[in-house]
Amino acid sequence: MLGGVTLCCVVVAGALALYEPVFGQAPERQVADSRPVEAAAPAAVRVVGAPFVPNVNPRER
Repeated sequence: MLGGVTLCCVVVAGALALYEPVFGQAPERQVADSRPVEAAAPAAVRVVGAPFVPNVNPRER
């Protein structure tokens, strides 16, 4: 079964390699800008309800 799957994958890869001139080359990879992100001014968020307080002492509820 593994041999059959491998053979099918090889056939598909070979067929795509033959059609590469028809489809053209893959586009060049784009690189993100290296500018720093402005994280000093976060947007205001509206909080509804009581603020979360972690339970650091499980015996007290």
